[in-house]
Amino acid sequence: MLFRHDALAEWTKSSYSAVNGDCVEVKAQEHSLVRVRDSKDIARPGLGFSSETWADFVLDVSERKRPEA
Repeated sequence: MLFRHDALAEWTKSSYSAVNGDCVEVKAQEHSLVRVRDSKDIARPGLGFSSETWADFVLDVSERKRPEA
């Protein structure tokens, strides 16, 4: 797994958030669920993903951002 599940116990903003703070937030819930929400609409529970699906997504995005050698 790419992250410690307990590291996302609270809503955490993306490190790529805009200057005005509008961004995506993530939070781990239960044992194997990761929630993702829009920081401008915190009343909604957000989308839910399995921790495996979220880890795959993060890995895919991080690989795409690497410059080609």
